Amino acid sequence: MLIDLQIHSTYSDGYLTPTKVASLLAREGVKVASLTDHNTVGGQNEFKRLCEKKGVKTITGLELYVKKDHNVFNVLWYNFDHHSSELHKMLRESQMRRRRIMRRVLDRLEEDGFKVSYKILDRYNHYVPSNYVAGDLLDDKNNYEKVKKELGLDIVRAGDLIRNYFYRVGSRRLKNSYIGWKKIVGLRDKVGGQLVLCHPAKGYMPKDLVIKSLVDSGLDGIEKLSPHHSYEDIMKIQRLARKYNLAETGGSDFHLDERGNYPVQRAWDYFRIDSDYLREINRIIA
Repeated sequence: MLIDLQIHSTYSDGYLTPTKVASLLAREGVKVASLTDHNTVGGQNEFKRLCEKKGVKTITGLELYVKKDHNVFNVLWYNFDHHSSELHKMLRESQMRRRRIMRRVLDRLEEDGFKVSYKILDRYNHYVPSNYVAGDLLDDKNNYEKVKKELGLDIVRAGDLIRNYFYRVGSRRLKNSYIGWKKIVGLRDKVGGQLVLCHPAKGYMPKDLVIKSLVDSGLDGIEKLSPHHSYEDIMKIQRLARKYNLAETGGSDFHLDERGNYPVQRAWDYFRIDSDYLREINRIIA
């Protein structure tokens, strides 16, 4: 059975509305799906309504930036009460921190000669996505030409601006709005659901002791199938899942249909997830 438990929409840094994502899922033959926007549940109701009409089962989802001790990582949260006022308060605080961080980045860019309109931030009521903000900045011809000249590029994309300007070393660089692991686990005990380590091999694989610490304090699963993982990564994750009795999940990390005349247009064209490959997946999708 085809499933996809990591998907993003226009409520965070995806490029399709929840409605369009639901329609695409149905056309692709996906039977169970979860919308996991960053630090917001704003698109859940729209996504669920359309998926129900299309015959796709939905799992309530969310992706969070998390910090535990000196470790930072992403967590997927499934099957929680997304109407919880306490959850909304935690997410709103995270969103406001993200907005303040992005404002400091824009302040620095303006000092460096970029033309900046702070109305950019007013366009985003939930998560402030770096890819959208970068695209807004590059819509200005002067900004586009500035980056093109300074980086020596023929064509400038949002990722070029993000990598070379947003993440520049310094106190006003772009950082994620992390939430403490202990706080998340405490809230999970109130609103329910399962916590799953998200694409653990993206960047670097957490050490075994870190995984054990997370399991001992409330981790339920680990994302095994992801376009960010090599075959060797998947083998290691399988061993960890068995060792610590973790549920395995999988997701395309879908954000958009790529533009242009290319054979591969979206994540589902090359990354399709069969639930038969995932141990204990029924803990989450049953």
